[in-house]
Amino acid sequence: MKKLLIPVLCVALSGTFVHSTYAQNTATSAEQKQGPRFNFEGGDTHDFGVVKRGPVAMHKFEFTNVGTEPIIVMNVTPSCGCTNVEWSKNPVLPGEKGFIQLGLKTEEQHGVFHKEVYIQSNAITPHGEKRYTLYIKGNAKDEVTEADMKMQHAPAKKGKKKGK
Repeated sequence: MKKLLIPVLCVALSGTFVHSTYAQNTATSAEQKQGPRFNFEGGDTHDFGVVKRGPVAMHKFEFTNVGTEPIIVMNVTPSCGCTNVEWSKNPVLPGEKGFIQLGLKTEEQHGVFHKEVYIQSNAITPHGEKRYTLYIKGNAKDEVTEADMKMQHAPAKKGKKKGK
């Protein structure tokens, strides 16, 4: 009798464990769908390309709240003092649009640059980070040539995949 009771008990407990784990995973995926979420039109990176040093280069990141609750942006902080920021101050309701506008002081840039802008909000981030990050990049030159402009507007070349 004891020999039969132990395997039956093990099967019963493992079934409870599997059901409990499945229920937790289902609840976690349902929770992940709830809450405020950014969806940036054109992605979270802007490439200014080649810019002439001197004028302020502007870019507006526009987003839609694709979540189920309003997005509240508390603060937007650039990685350096060379970037001015403005943003939607009112809560952005689900389905509505908001913005983060950046003004990069190009006179302070020399050559290739990569900057980050950190958004402190209540929005769910892609990988659970504490803040959402936007990226800007480009190449600041004293003189912008026609060749620079042509390269900026040329279609990107697709590279070959390795092993094919």
